[in-house]
Amino acid sequence: MDEYSKLEKYIVASDVSSVRDGIGVEVYSGKDMLLEIFRDDTKKVREVTLYKKELDLELVEQAIAIFKKEIPWEFQE
Repeated sequence: MDEYSKLEKYIVASDVSSVRDGIGVEVYSGKDMLLEIFRDDTKKVREVTLYKKELDLELVEQAIAIFKKEIPWEFQE
């Protein structure tokens, strides 16, 4: 079984704005974003935002694994 079999599509994306500054992983099903895991270097936090009320636990776990694999853990100055 594929290690990330529940993830249809994900994108590593950075966001630099007046609200936040950092990098994260966006998980999609078709054109709909399901969740985002984001490392905010301004606030020094890692946050999860769900865009769908109910998500499969295995999908969420795989998204976290992708985040840990793709995104450096240390905050940037």
